[in-house]
Amino acid sequence: MKVVLFCHSILSCWNHGNAHFLRGVARELIRLGHQVTVYEPAQGWSRTHALRDGGHAVLSEAALLVSGLDIRTYPSSEFDAAEATDGADLVLVHEWNDPALVSALGRARVQGGRFVLFFHDTHHRAVTAPQELNRFDLSGYDGVLAFGEVLRDIYAKRGWGQRAYVWHEAADTHLFRPLSCRTREHDVIWIGNWGDDERTAELQSYLIAPIARLRLRARVHGVRYPAEARTWLERERIDYAGWLPNHRVPAAFARARATVHVPRLPYTRALPGIPTIRVFEALACGIPLISAPWSDAENLFPPGSFLTATSTDAMCRALSNVLRDSDLAQALRRTGLEAIASRHTCGHRVRELLQLHAMTRRRAAHASTQSYSPQALAS
Repeated sequence: MKVVLFCHSILSCWNHGNAHFLRGVARELIRLGHQVTVYEPAQGWSRTHALRDGGHAVLSEAALLVSGLDIRTYPSSEFDAAEATDGADLVLVHEWNDPALVSALGRARVQGGRFVLFFHDTHHRAVTAPQELNRFDLSGYDGVLAFGEVLRDIYAKRGWGQRAYVWHEAADTHLFRPLSCRTREHDVIWIGNWGDDERTAELQSYLIAPIARLRLRARVHGVRYPAEARTWLERERIDYAGWLPNHRVPAAFARARATVHVPRLPYTRALPGIPTIRVFEALACGIPLISAPWSDAENLFPPGSFLTATSTDAMCRALSNVLRDSDLAQALRRTGLEAIASRHTCGHRVRELLQLHAMTRRRAAHASTQSYSPQALAS
């Protein structure tokens, strides 16, 4: 089967977490014998910032992460959607694409494309800024893949009905797995971007203050940290180490004793049940995880996969317990690893994707007197 992915970038993970997941999806599709081509804009925002951040070597490394993957960059002013999808069986379009490209791919589908066309949404804007969805013409699409139930419901209410599906992110376990390390350089490592003031107070309460109070050895990685944030970290003797390319994260986890999850406000207030991909990846690496308040409304993880702290004091207690109690730390590692292995690998998600593709094909085949089109599938 020929699969074509359109994304903001699969090469650059600079402030672009979806690249993590799509790499794993592409890897699993290729492992199953499918041909995978990825299109990304040559001057994409993430790619441009990665290069400014000294990422020339990183992007070269990223190009080799998935063996057999055909990565094509294009100037946005010169793109032929029909040519790019010629011969495709499945086309997956991520929401961080230019609306004009999203529309062009829908037209290519309606005007005779024989592929199944899915729109893949992994952003909170459908809940926090629903008017922004109006930028996308999805009338030519066969379905929407939403990364959580609450987001799927938004699309269902907008008329997608049974053609809106939940498709959670997951860990690329080819990369994200426990690695051995002789010494633990840090008590705590936190890997995350500042977040446009979407979690400033939470980072202070659940990360910076507990580390300072317990006088832990800690390192923080991420981008877009303002001067004030860097000053906070320096004042509390927390090592700020800038951008860490995602394929180097497992080794960083291996050098630390615990990590912390601090979700952004849209995830706690508007998107209950949707974890960020960092949760999947941390658990897949077997590092004990303590999270700020977050509702696992979809029961993705069994109890004991991670700890939850509801205040600065509670985070201090949880970190102290994990760092002192080796049995507790080992239990968290074991439960987290089992949760990922049983339900949340990119292999699981690819099987789900192929099932949705097959189901969409069957629906089209049963549209007795109508041509193969999204309109037929909606009937």
